[in-house]
Amino acid sequence: MHILIVYPGIIPVTLYGGTERVIWYLGKELLQLGHKVTYLARKGSSCSFAPVIAFDPAKAISYQIPEDVDVVHFNFSPGDLSRMTKPYVITMHGNTNDQSMFDRNTIFISKNHADRFGSEVFVHNGLDWSDYLKPDFFVDRQRFHFLGNAAWRVKNVRGAIDVITRTKNEKLDVLGGVRFNVKMGLRFTFSPRVRFYGMVGGEQKFELLNRSKGLIFPVRWHEPFGLAIIESLYFGCPVFGTPYGSLPEIVSAEVGYLSNNATKLLEAIESSAAFSSKKCHEYAVEMFNSKKMALSYLENYEKVLAGEMLNEYPPSLKEVQTVKFLDWVK
Repeated sequence: MHILIVYPGIIPVTLYGGTERVIWYLGKELLQLGHKVTYLARKGSSCSFAPVIAFDPAKAISYQIPEDVDVVHFNFSPGDLSRMTKPYVITMHGNTNDQSMFDRNTIFISKNHADRFGSEVFVHNGLDWSDYLKPDFFVDRQRFHFLGNAAWRVKNVRGAIDVITRTKNEKLDVLGGVRFNVKMGLRFTFSPRVRFYGMVGGEQKFELLNRSKGLIFPVRWHEPFGLAIIESLYFGCPVFGTPYGSLPEIVSAEVGYLSNNATKLLEAIESSAAFSSKKCHEYAVEMFNSKKMALSYLENYEKVLAGEMLNEYPPSLKEVQTVKFLDWVK
């Protein structure tokens, strides 16, 4: 099968770039499973294992698809698909808060994500763990970490900092934010118990995660999936977060604790030694690997190749969120 993976951004990614990282590992895994892969991505993209065609945003998508492609995998919502002659699927990677209708071949990235749009079609993200440093379960773990875009208020870095500074002695590394954000008008903290690393990637990120006691992830929105969660678990870090979006289906009681109550989360954090780093790692490797993701996508490719629609009706958000932030009880 020849699969065209379409994304209007640049690949590969060096720092965060969740969608870019997922489609990179998806293409690599599909190739290893015996399929042909081509990327259609923004000019400036490159790939060592598959050809890349430059995406032209000014040109109709139907004119940019090679004739020998069997199925097209969009990773954004393209415009007019009425001229499409090739079978296709569309992965929705983010959230919307309006009730527009989505294409019937839309795939979501968690069960909760799909449920909120009246769909049952989802594929969990997976990563190629062979690209990651092997965790050291015997390393001295002295600090917790927050991982995400700290300037994005739904990620609630302020909540993570407040919880840590209310503990007796725990410390926090913020990966993805700076101590002062002039643009946002925010002053995070003066506390010496909190260190800020800005946007980190590669070995520096892996080493920080490998020394962490756990991920503090008190998001205040319905997280569609959360690569920060599975990356942290891979390095043996239990997850302490809020019960929103995908978190309850990804974070079981064996690998973390969920509550929107800061005091309860604080108590769980202070008892983090009760979690097994090895079990967290094994769980991430088994459940959220790129091969499992690729096999799930292949099932959906085969359905559209057979002329099926993935959803019986066009997915649409069932309930518009009227509050800006979900509850966080201090």
